[in-house]
Amino acid sequence: MAKTDSTGSTWRYRWAHRQNVRRVSTFRGAEAAWRRRDDELRRLRALAADFHGSAAAGAGLPLELGDGEVVLWALPAAQLVEVRHTTVLPAPDLAVAPPAGPLRPRRPDGVRVIDAGMAVITSRRLVLLGGRGRRDWAYGRMTGLAHDLAAPVTLIQVLDRPRTSGLMLPADAAADFRFKLTLAFADAIEQRPAVLAQLDELIAEHEQLKPFRPAVATPAQARLLSFVPGGRRTVAVAAGIALLVPAALIDSNPSDPAGGAEVAVAATPAPSASAMPALVRPVPAPPAKASTPKPTKATKSPRPSSSPSRDPRCGAPENPMGYDFCGGTRIRRPAAEVCDWFECVPQFWAGRGYLVQCRDGSVSLAGGRPGACAEHRGVRRTITK
Repeated sequence: MAKTDSTGSTWRYRWAHRQNVRRVSTFRGAEAAWRRRDDELRRLRALAADFHGSAAAGAGLPLELGDGEVVLWALPAAQLVEVRHTTVLPAPDLAVAPPAGPLRPRRPDGVRVIDAGMAVITSRRLVLLGGRGRRDWAYGRMTGLAHDLAAPVTLIQVLDRPRTSGLMLPADAAADFRFKLTLAFADAIEQRPAVLAQLDELIAEHEQLKPFRPAVATPAQARLLSFVPGGRRTVAVAAGIALLVPAALIDSNPSDPAGGAEVAVAATPAPSASAMPALVRPVPAPPAKASTPKPTKATKSPRPSSSPSRDPRCGAPENPMGYDFCGGTRIRRPAAEVCDWFECVPQFWAGRGYLVQCRDGSVSLAGGRPGACAEHRGVRRTITK
């Protein structure tokens, strides 16, 4: 037997069931994405604390190590690339930036491959053992370092080499290579604690973004708008049409400003003046002057009608959270019931940014991140409070 409320209806229970299923699905997706990122940050933190090489790791490599130099990491598949045109790279830093997205295995324009071999990271330099020879980049002589955000290419500038060169690695190994190169460079300038502190800060910030389990929707929370196909959007469109149609009818049939009614005149030629007797010949009357009523004290000039009051939400749907499009504070931790009042995108809680409205009307939590609303025609505006 179907469950009913006090009025005997069942749609409220169906609405509550759909809401709970959607909320749980969205929460599980967001929690899974959060845990993957949390595991990755903690893995990098453990790697940064225990990243120590040894001289024995270089056994069998055609590479002579200096006094106290150790091998930290080696990759057999790497390509030596050079930039065809002169460029200036930013100075090397210790930033541990999260990957913006998967790297595509392609070579950027203006970069050519000149050799291939094994890439080796030591405590003092980056080395490529290629088929045409060896290429070294000493940390103490680096003046520029840049990682391509779309391709697995890292470019390096050093003092004793005029042309900018670097390495192109397999796409799945580029992120690990970049992180370990940052650790090796930090060790060379005795700044390993700075990298550890940066990772601790990223872990703490990510902990604040942990999604909360959504509240359970009850049949009593169902609104009549949920029973209408399209919900609030359908009602809003219908209300807009109801306001625009009367205005269009009024503008299409304006009244006569003179206030006189139109009179139909027969197409009969008027008799000429010569055919009339002299006694009855009409005398043209002088043109009458248009009487203009003088304003009196009792007569007041009409005031323009007052404009409609400004929408306090600037077009945002009515909601108890006070979210609007008027501009204000960005919302990075929205209320759990935000998707009850706004049309959320799939995997809404997996976003790591602030609330924005996409161009198709849906709402995303990826504001300020690359690719926000990419599948919804781009970002339209920011939701504020």
